[in-house]
Amino acid sequence: MHPVAVAVADLPPVPKEITSLVRARGDRTHPSRLDAPLAPPSLLIAGVDEVGRGALFGPVVAAAVIVSAGMEAELLAQGVQDSKRLTVRKREALVPFIQERAVSYAIGWASVREIDRINILQASLLAMRRAIARLSPTPTHCLVDGNQRIPHLSIPQTPVIQGDQHEVAIAAASILAKVWRDRLITRLDRRYPGYDLAANKGYGSARHRHAIAQLGPSPQHRRSFRPNQLGLFDKLP
Repeated sequence: MHPVAVAVADLPPVPKEITSLVRARGDRTHPSRLDAPLAPPSLLIAGVDEVGRGALFGPVVAAAVIVSAGMEAELLAQGVQDSKRLTVRKREALVPFIQERAVSYAIGWASVREIDRINILQASLLAMRRAIARLSPTPTHCLVDGNQRIPHLSIPQTPVIQGDQHEVAIAAASILAKVWRDRLITRLDRRYPGYDLAANKGYGSARHRHAIAQLGPSPQHRRSFRPNQLGLFDKLP
């Protein structure tokens, strides 16, 4: 079965440059894993992770991935692990591999405006919930990276501390989320030049902080983050 586009019209309005197709693929014949021993075939276990919580610029992005138990060994053999431990080239190479072999995968995000309004933790959980909502078929259980439960999620869930280092599905989600967000920030670098975004991916490098001090923040900079407290956003009208 080939990936199909999932509509994003149900999302609150976000900047046009952040909109993108979210693809998901369904295959109801494969089981997934909650923990050893293998879960019953009727269970579909999704791994969920986010990226961009500590950035100064851009949305926070989450991915949700259902990986069948039969595919876990193959994903591990190909090098699927915590995205932070992989090179850019390796992450990029793994994306189509994960997408082809996942039972289902989807991306969700929370905009800068939402981050500033509800705080980064709640925005991260919101992005995760949106990613899960786009999965088809709907998972029967979610493994969520970190120690927080996702509010208002009707599906049973288990927070897993350092889950991207221990669960294949979460590791796969971390890779998809990282690559998706990095590609977005690279595109936004052309819209908002001068902040070295293609290199820092929105995080607070010295060059990025200096650019904020010199140029002021762009519309995609998070006003609620620490640089505001440090006075770097004083140029706001």
